[in-house]
Amino acid sequence: MAKLAIIARDNKKKALVKRYAAKRKALKEAGEWEALDKLPRSSSAVRLRSRCRLTGRPRGYLSKFGICRNQFRQLASDGKIPGVTKASW
Repeated sequence: MAKLAIIARDNKKKALVKRYAAKRKALKEAGEWEALDKLPRSSSAVRLRSRCRLTGRPRGYLSKFGICRNQFRQLASDGKIPGVTKASW
């Protein structure tokens, strides 16, 4: 599991991106690059990292489910993800 400080930092970045999204969009459309440079660096959406909702793991993230591959396999094996079954042929 990821350190709680890293998860908290990521949540803080998400809030910052959400707060500045409209302003960044307006400045980009107007072409005001100097004003865009003065906004906080972490308010850009490309600086976010997709993390597992359960463990905070940054790698092996499945965007359709919002969790990492390890948790996906565990939950799918337990039958807790509707519509997902183990393949057999």
